[in-house]
Amino acid sequence: MNSKTKVGTGVAAVAWLVAAVFYFYQYSLRSAPAVMLPQLSSAFGLSALGVASLAGLFYYGYSPFSLVAGAAIDRLGPKTVMPVGALMVGIGALLFGSGNLAAANVGRFLQGAGGVFALVGAVYIATNNFPASRAATLIGATQMFGMAGGSAGQFVVGPMIGGGLQWSTFWLAMGVIGVVIGVSLFVLLPKETAARVEPSWLKGAGHAFGVVFRNPQSILCGFIAGLLMIPTTIFDMVWGVRYLQDAHAFDYATAVLRSATVPLGWIIGCPLLGFVSDRIGRRKPVIISGALVLLVSLVWILFGKPSVFPPYALALVAGIASGAAMLPYTVIKEANPPQFGGTATGVINFINFTFSALLGPVFARMLQTASEGAAAPSLAHYQNAFQPMLYGVALAILFAFVLKETGPAVRARSSAPRE
Repeated sequence: MNSKTKVGTGVAAVAWLVAAVFYFYQYSLRSAPAVMLPQLSSAFGLSALGVASLAGLFYYGYSPFSLVAGAAIDRLGPKTVMPVGALMVGIGALLFGSGNLAAANVGRFLQGAGGVFALVGAVYIATNNFPASRAATLIGATQMFGMAGGSAGQFVVGPMIGGGLQWSTFWLAMGVIGVVIGVSLFVLLPKETAARVEPSWLKGAGHAFGVVFRNPQSILCGFIAGLLMIPTTIFDMVWGVRYLQDAHAFDYATAVLRSATVPLGWIIGCPLLGFVSDRIGRRKPVIISGALVLLVSLVWILFGKPSVFPPYALALVAGIASGAAMLPYTVIKEANPPQFGGTATGVINFINFTFSALLGPVFARMLQTASEGAAAPSLAHYQNAFQPMLYGVALAILFAFVLKETGPAVRARSSAPRE
């Protein structure tokens, strides 16, 4: 099996930081369409459903390329593959900003396909070069960068679009930035020295996938993460602004700020819940507690009165609680052989975002059906369309109870000598 020597802690920290910046960048592109739905609809001649489907193509690239990224990083190292991923995202942004619908479709797919190398690479660097006792904290911190990008894609881009910035100018500029990030990754990421060379790359990758996919823990981790991510990837990042405008009559600027508070909550919740999990040495209680708080928050967001709580409070709490979706990324690495760390991350990402890729259009059609194609669906229409999202979070909680605990406290107890 191909294994690689660890780099020094200082070098690893720089490498992780550069990978995290890449993750910030791709996540900002992932969330940006939510604040420019009317502009995209007009530019491409699409309905709101059509624009949602166009934005959702990100996940059709992100999901399958999770497997490619995991296997490639395990065998070739981040320096070889991550710059290529960044260039793919940059080219995808340039195509999206061209104004041509066919090019935009290809571009959105490339943004997802290349963007997945950011998370897989950052997690690989963090978990292969730092103590295992800090795994959940570091993975949470990685996701913090991503959600900072997701928040910026709404908090920052929304006012820019509202202030008159052309949507195409934004995408073309982001395409250039993607190329710059790709070059920076190539220059700054350290080169790892292979300890042994895998004689058959495909055979080795196939074996790694077999080991990870045959582990029931891997499947459970993917399902839990996927069900807990849907409220962010579909409800907030695609429909959040429209929901607040249509269902609660918020003006555009207020809706953008409130919607962007959810990924802002992730910025707090991902490292915080990871730290708590590492501190108590357990994963399951933190996953279950976070998911329960998320479920209660979502129920109130859909069916309660927004005026009962202070502005932004519900969205912030929901964002913090949904940070629990990143803990299964730690569990799957602890539940599989360490040499398959990149593959394990790729597998959970594949399962996770397959949910978003497949269910995004489903929720869009459910909303269209419930509203009978109305230009501005009502609160009741949104409630009918997104109520199944609540059942998904409840199901994730049940799966978490079945999940095997892999935290440091349990591993230390199981490895202690018996008297």
